[in-house]
Parts: sequence; structure tokens; C-alpha cells
Amino acid sequence: MVATRIVPAGQKHIGNSGSSSFASTADWDNPRSGARQTPIGNRQTPIANLAFTLIEIMIVVGIIGLIAAMGIPSIAKALQKEGMRKAVSDVQDVLFSAREQAIVNNRKVAVIIYPRTRQFGVEGATGSVNVHSGKTTIATLPDGIDFGMLDIYRLDYVQSDWAKIFFNSDGTSDEAVIVLIGKGQTQKITLEYATGLPVVSAVNE
Repeated sequence: MVATRIVPAGQKHIGNSGSSSFASTADWDNPRSGARQTPIGNRQTPIANLAFTLIEIMIVVGIIGLIAAMGIPSIAKALQKEGMRKAVSDVQDVLFSAREQAIVNNRKVAVIIYPRTRQFGVEGATGSVNVHSGKTTIATLPDGIDFGMLDIYRLDYVQSDWAKIFFNSDGTSDEAVIVLIGKGQTQKITLEYATGLPVVSAVNE
């Protein structure tokens, strides 16, 4: 009588009737083989390899610091006002300050300009900066920048010792055109009667 070996369900019988074996080791990881798979929880995941070391973090921080140190001087230079840019900013500030004082104090306020010495400011100002608004009230054009034209009501005062532009309590002002020249650049600042606000533009506009 030939003995019959019962193979458990789900396992493969390989070989002749006289010998038997179960699925190979590879079949245990094959989901189609029917062999039992290793539980996921028993597998080791290299979590430690995913973390950054202290040295790597320090290197990254050092690189970021180096890049920031290289960029700060360029940013500071871009923000610094000098030359024509400073001249236009100072003229605008002085005109704004005079207009503001005229409205707040309900009286006429003048900006006095000395073309030959390149000085200008709000008449009667005691400091170079308005303590309330932070705007310039007295200034001198930077070296290399001059008044190319100082037109008030279509009369040019650029060759005069001084000239005044008045601002009224209702925000209006004298009509004026100021042209700044120097260092290969020109800028025009127009003051309109109705608004009393300075508008910067190119000379040909």
C-alpha cells in the first residue's frame, strides 16, 4: 500500500510521488505563490539614514550665512540714496514739508532756494528734518548736481541769488519747474498750482 502525504492547502507539491517538498524560499515573498509573507512589522526600515546629522545642518547654516553676508552690501548700496537720486528725494521732501506746514498752520509757507550755493529749504525751518514727518526741510544738492533751471511762473531764476516758491493753506502752490543736472543725468520736478504736489519726470516730458 502506497502512503499518501497530504499537502497543506495553499502550498505547492514539487517532485515525484516518492518525494515531496514545499515552495521555495522565493515563493514566500511572492504574493501569488500562496506562501505566507513576512509581516510588514518585522521588516526593518532604515529610519536613521533619513535624518540629518549635526554636521550637515551646520554646513547648511554656514552656507546660508555666507550668501547673506555677500548680499547685504549690495542691498545696502541699492537702498542708499546718493547723487541724482538723493537730490531729487531731498527736493521732493522740502516741497512736501512746506506744503504740509502751510496746511497744518493755515498760513502761507515758502521754500527758499539759493541756486548758486545749491542750498534750499523751508523758510524759517530750525532743523534739517521735520520731527513729525521725518522729511527733509533743509538740504544741499550733492556734489556734481546743480540746478539747471528754476522756473517760477515761467521766469527762470537759476542765475539769481535766491528765489521763493510759496505754498498756500489750501494746498495749492506757485507753478514751478525745477531741473536738476549733473553726472550725465537730468531730472525735472514739476509743481502744479492746483495740487501743490511735486511730480518727477524726464526733462523731455
